[in-house]
Amino acid sequence: MALVLTEEQQLLRDTATQFFQERLPIANLRKLRDSRDAVGFDRDAWKEMADLGFAGIMISEKYGGTDFGPVGLGLVLEQAGRTLAASPLVSTVLLGGSAVQLAGNATQRQDILSAIAAGDRLMALALEEGPHHNPTKIATQAVVSGSSYRITGSKTFVLDGHIADQLIVVARTSGDSTDRSGITLFLVDPNADGVKITRTLMVDSRNAANIEFDNVTVPGSAVLGSIDGGNDVLDQVLDIARIGLSAEMLGLVQQTFDVTLAYLKERKQFGKVIGSFQALQHRMAVLFAEIELCRSVVLDALSALEERRNEVPQIASLAKARLSEISTLMTNEGLQMHGGMGMTDQFDVGLYMKRARVAAASFGDSNFHRERYAALEGY
Repeated sequence: MALVLTEEQQLLRDTATQFFQERLPIANLRKLRDSRDAVGFDRDAWKEMADLGFAGIMISEKYGGTDFGPVGLGLVLEQAGRTLAASPLVSTVLLGGSAVQLAGNATQRQDILSAIAAGDRLMALALEEGPHHNPTKIATQAVVSGSSYRITGSKTFVLDGHIADQLIVVARTSGDSTDRSGITLFLVDPNADGVKITRTLMVDSRNAANIEFDNVTVPGSAVLGSIDGGNDVLDQVLDIARIGLSAEMLGLVQQTFDVTLAYLKERKQFGKVIGSFQALQHRMAVLFAEIELCRSVVLDALSALEERRNEVPQIASLAKARLSEISTLMTNEGLQMHGGMGMTDQFDVGLYMKRARVAAASFGDSNFHRERYAALEGY
């Protein structure tokens, strides 16, 4: 694992830093929240991100992407986390794009990946069916009907579900609702008869949706990958998303640390700058060490993806568990060190706390990944 970025990676990081600070600062999230924006993100900014190559970082050049790889996307996501930028990077690039690359046939890849890279198509993965992450507990049914399938069931917590141009629906084609096998992925038009989408807003003001499928007919060509073999693809897609989200959380915790440190240097109490109090210095020193450890963990996870190491599942769970815990700790400490003022909407630290809570629960919280890691290692 290289802990030093290449010249190209440094340039990409600098470009992403400038873009998010200038184009999508945290004020943009406040504007979307306060105006109750119907889309939930800035479409013009998303198009600009696609023009910069951000949407196609994981996509081959033959489909219009830049093929910069997981490390490149991680650098972009880290900077997005610093400004709490709302965008379809997770739903469309991490989840949708990865699923199509891993399981799509030649026609599907050409059609979908080129559109994603150009910023012309938004994707959403319809997976969860309960309040907690459980990718193998799938009750949604896909029943064969001649050369087609009929999908019936419901999904929750579908990121960007209400604005997606195309859904990837996880449905069961055989077995019981808790079997790992018997799962198939389907490409579904959100405007098809029988699809009902209800937008919801999460505590971090990001997009999600509840989606119901009532006997929705899809052709056989809508199958993404193999029948009953969707779980193997889904495992890989979710690990990519977990690592990518960990990179975003790294940016979140670093920015919270920086903002809190600046506050400690200017806030006075009892006639002294509170940053001079030894107790607060010790707490910040611990947080600094934890964040540096997180940085190494995330970079190793991104490198593992890029190098296609066999232990990607273990490293993905390690990264997600670690960043989920530290993002919670850092935002808690940041709010406490801001004192009562930190609870007000005037300060950004509360927004970082809300995003940290949602990100920690997405694709499995720390408890889920500790148990998964132990199972993978045979403990």
